[in-house]
Amino acid sequence: MTVATFQDKLSASGAQMGSYRGAETPASFGDPAGEFHALRNGAGAFDMSWQAKLLIHGKDRTRWANGMVTNNIRDLAPDRGLYSFILTPQGRNQGDLVVYNRGDNLLGTTDREQADGVLALLRRYIIMDKVEIEDISEKLVSIGVGGPKAVETLSRAGIDAAALEPGQVVDTTWRDFPISVVRNTHPNSDSHEIWLAPESVDTLWQALVNAGAQPVGSGALELYRIARGIPRYGVDLRERDLPQETGQEHALNFSKGCYIGQEIVERIRSRGSVHRTLIGFELQGDPPERGAKVLAGDKEAGEITSAARVPVGDAGRSLALGYLRREFVTPGATVKVAGQNATVRELPFEI
Repeated sequence: MTVATFQDKLSASGAQMGSYRGAETPASFGDPAGEFHALRNGAGAFDMSWQAKLLIHGKDRTRWANGMVTNNIRDLAPDRGLYSFILTPQGRNQGDLVVYNRGDNLLGTTDREQADGVLALLRRYIIMDKVEIEDISEKLVSIGVGGPKAVETLSRAGIDAAALEPGQVVDTTWRDFPISVVRNTHPNSDSHEIWLAPESVDTLWQALVNAGAQPVGSGALELYRIARGIPRYGVDLRERDLPQETGQEHALNFSKGCYIGQEIVERIRSRGSVHRTLIGFELQGDPPERGAKVLAGDKEAGEITSAARVPVGDAGRSLALGYLRREFVTPGATVKVAGQNATVRELPFEI
């Protein structure tokens, strides 16, 4: 069974399909608010066909990859993964991915919408290195399970994820076919991924739903992503952004040695600060458009990168992610966005 066939089945069961992170995937199963509440309070299952997988092999793979990304691949333990940025020599962000040490190879995961660019960029830097990169996205697919009851739900489906640490992978057999159980690397995330062959995905999906996971579409995933303060590349993370401006310190390692853009990252660290940072905003009215300017008094102080009306409370709350100049980053302070008051909030939001 192919991924497309699985998506056809989801569509036939009532899912409203749409494009998300470079792939056709369910946007909603008919109740975005209920799907969001499953992620917030219970467990939701979601199609991750938007996740690309890049297999990196060859005897020089570890040394080479360590020089390409911002995190420490050299000392990465087997079956562990780290979130990283890929930078320009000027320290600007060209993409993000999670790199896993899979023993005989490295596996990188990223969004399909940036996979071609990441793949071309990585291959450009293979000079005399014994390294090959292969896109295996069609051979190894993913189903996600998120929410505070994700581990409990996985257990009811016969999958043990209770002891997994962030970024850890465990290979196992479930119903006579191989799967890999993975815990998300982001400190604000409570989600897990199941990697498996595409012909088995329908069986796994049904088992998760039978175990109590609510099917969740990309609309609810976006609401939850914003509420948890998890930035998305191409939306909140752009090429013009410096790594420390994004607030994603878990993507950086300062003792690993040289990599592309490392000089700029180290210079920022030695100076102790950046001019702006990613932060949260809560607005009184409707969520603003992406790119809306943030004003502190009569001064332009930042901009909005993501915003949504999150179904929390009786009337919902307008929450946004964006960048704000450091001198105005005081949680609880009031700024102006699109003509309305907004309160600066720490991430993740308290919901």
